[in-house]
Amino acid sequence: MKISEVREMSSKDILERIEMEKTQLVKVRLNHTVSPLENTTQIKNTRRDIAKMMTILRERQLNESKNS
Repeated sequence: MKISEVREMSSKDILERIEMEKTQLVKVRLNHTVSPLENTTQIKNTRRDIAKMMTILRERQLNESKNS
């Protein structure tokens, strides 16, 4: 997921997507411990997507507090 895609999303959508990605990350990690994944970069990419979304949310919070 690209930053530009995240910026176009509403804050509510981002929060929902973060929760979905976190549950997916837990499932992928569990599956990886049971049997190794073929594509281990999936874990890394999911973590990065979560971080991107959280960063955008924080930027929005800071902008709102700055404008208030």
